[in-house]
Amino acid sequence: MNRERLAKVLLSPVISEKAAQGAESGQYAFRVTTDASKREIAKAVEVMFEVPVEHVQVLNVKGKTKRFGRRYGKRSNWRKAYVRLQPGHDIDFGGGA
Repeated sequence: MNRERLAKVLLSPVISEKAAQGAESGQYAFRVTTDASKREIAKAVEVMFEVPVEHVQVLNVKGKTKRFGRRYGKRSNWRKAYVRLQPGHDIDFGGGA
């Protein structure tokens, strides 16, 4: 796995109530590319945030069907990864201020 590929695996952190509750126990949620494997996700988190990963769970989120006036459209499907860090480690997304 090259560093260029690992840099593209993680798209963004997922900010939600459920994700915030998981972060208290060392579990973080990320939006990842649809073709990313668990090993790639774990390695990308380890490289980008310099923390050891204990476990990764991945799920595919189906896009919602939405209505725009009379027409129906569909949002894109996406993939979410729950990453559990080893005890005693955490990720700070805030960056200060």
